[in-house]
Amino acid sequence: MAEETRLAMVRRARKINRALAEVYPYAHCELDYVNAWQLLVATVLSAQTTDLRVNQTTPALFAEYPRPADLAGAEPADVEELIRPTGFFRAKTRSITGLAAAIVAEHDGMVPRTLADMVKLPGVGRKTAFVVMGNACACDACRAGSGDHGANVSVPFGVPGITVDTHFMRLARRWKWTEQQDPVKIEAEIAGIFPKSEWTMLSHRVIFHGRRICHARKPACGACPIAHLCPSYGEGETDPEKARKLLKYEKGGFPGQRLSPPPGYPGKPAAPLGSR
Repeated sequence: MAEETRLAMVRRARKINRALAEVYPYAHCELDYVNAWQLLVATVLSAQTTDLRVNQTTPALFAEYPRPADLAGAEPADVEELIRPTGFFRAKTRSITGLAAAIVAEHDGMVPRTLADMVKLPGVGRKTAFVVMGNACACDACRAGSGDHGANVSVPFGVPGITVDTHFMRLARRWKWTEQQDPVKIEAEIAGIFPKSEWTMLSHRVIFHGRRICHARKPACGACPIAHLCPSYGEGETDPEKARKLLKYEKGGFPGQRLSPPPGYPGKPAAPLGSR
């Protein structure tokens, strides 16, 4: 079999993106938030856990500490108890109270608007920064934690970005878009394949697909709508009936990861923490 040229790979990659746009027209950030401050904290807490667990945890956290100044002055032990379900709660407490203190001291109590300033905050890397900048409203109220615009962005950050999480890395390699292992190098290579205008939504679509169909251990190849474009087809279950049983969230008829999904989302709302 002839080796795929870069031009052919780019064309195939863009076909995958277009196909995913049809499969997941409702793709979005799966963290519950009402403003940029909440999304920043929720994204930091999402490390090494699920968005669902974060969504089940943050309502109590934000009720107690709604704005950066509130969290900056919090007693660490109290914060640890609130975010314990997300795992690594001591390290995460240091990160979110530290970034809150930095926002208060260095940015007048508002989430910074630039990538350079964002990644200087404790616990915040490029992935986290791009999640916030690609999805939240950048008005002063939302950056200060008092706005409630959610995904209704009235003032965009204006910084498109590729969110390279574990799902994105796995699929980018399966689809032969890159052979890199380092997230920053993966981001750079993928940025060369797609126009900037697609970066944020591309990230959502790829992550949605990785969570629902193209799983890490057992991808549902036989139920994959882009199987004909995938050079790794066959790594997972190819029998259509068996593959359908592997589908997750709304594709499998189960609740999604959000307690408050957006209008148009076909999945069921997730249950609050502690409910049956």
